[in-house]
Amino acid sequence: MTQILNKNLYTAFGYSIHSDIALPEVQQLDDPNHNVDIVIRYADLTEQWSKLSITSKTSVCMENIVMFRVADLAVFAIEDGKTISISPENGADEDKIRLYILGTCMGAILMQRKVLPLHGSAIVINGKAYAFVGHSGHGKSTLASALLQQGYQLLTDDVIAVTLDHQNIPYVTPAYPQQKLWQESLDTLGMNSNQFRPLFERENKYAVPVESHFSSDTLPLAGIFELIKTDCVNPQIRAIQKLERLPLLYRHTYRKSLIQDSGLAKWHFDTTARLASNMDIYEIQRPIHKNTVNELTTMVLDTIGK
Repeated sequence: MTQILNKNLYTAFGYSIHSDIALPEVQQLDDPNHNVDIVIRYADLTEQWSKLSITSKTSVCMENIVMFRVADLAVFAIEDGKTISISPENGADEDKIRLYILGTCMGAILMQRKVLPLHGSAIVINGKAYAFVGHSGHGKSTLASALLQQGYQLLTDDVIAVTLDHQNIPYVTPAYPQQKLWQESLDTLGMNSNQFRPLFERENKYAVPVESHFSSDTLPLAGIFELIKTDCVNPQIRAIQKLERLPLLYRHTYRKSLIQDSGLAKWHFDTTARLASNMDIYEIQRPIHKNTVNELTTMVLDTIGK
C-alpha cells in the first residue's frame, strides 16, 4: 500500500481509494495520511491498448488485467486489484467516466481481489444484510428503496461485495450512499424526479442520494432474494433448492464475463459453492404489469421474520 496526501481520498467496499477524479457519490476519508488500497488515475493507455487489443474487440481480459474501450469516451485499465487507469478521449464527459469507474471498474477490482461481486442491492434488516438480485428492470432497486422508506438502511446498490470468513460466514461491505432508480420506480414510490440528477445519457434513470439511510458497517449476509418478472397474477415466493443455487449465483455475478479469462473460474466456483451451502436463498416472482412493491415488501419481511 502507498501513502498519498490529497483531498480525493475515499472509502468503499472496505477499501481506501485515492482518485484523480472527484467521486462525489463516495464517502470521503477524513485522515489524509491513510494508507491507500486502490488508486484511480489518469494515464496514457494508447500504447498498452494497441498492443493488447484486437481492432474488432472493445475489451481485453487476462489474469490480473482488464482493459476496455468505450467509444468517444475513454480506455480503462484495471490491474492487480490495485489500480484503475483512465485514458480519456477529447471532450470526454467526466460524469459518464465516473459511471464506469464505480460500476464495471470496481466490479473488476473486486474480482481481482477475490471478492465476490453480486449484481443487486443489499439492505440492513435486524442487524443483518439481505441481498436483492435480478436482471435489470426486474425491481431489485425499487424493492430496496421501498424498504428504505420503511426505515431500513442501504449497504450497497448495483454491486454487492461478498467475502467469506474462515468459517464460511458471508459478509457484505458497504459501497456508496446512493441508489440508481428508473423514472418508473420513482413514480411507484411517490418520489419526484426533479429532486435528483439524471444519469448521463439515461434521462429516465436517476442518482438518488441516501446518506441518511446508509449503513457504513460490514454485516453478515443472512439471505438472498432473486426477483423475476413473470406473467403470474400475484407475487409468489419460494425457497431455492441447493441444486439451483450455483446457477443463480453465477447468473447474478456482476460482470461474470470476466471470470474465465481472468483465471478465476475455480475461485468463483469454490466461493459460490461455499456461499450456497450457508445461505437462505429465495425466488420472488412478480407480475409484469402490476405494481406489487408493497406486497413484496411485506412478503420479504414476513419471510425474514419466520
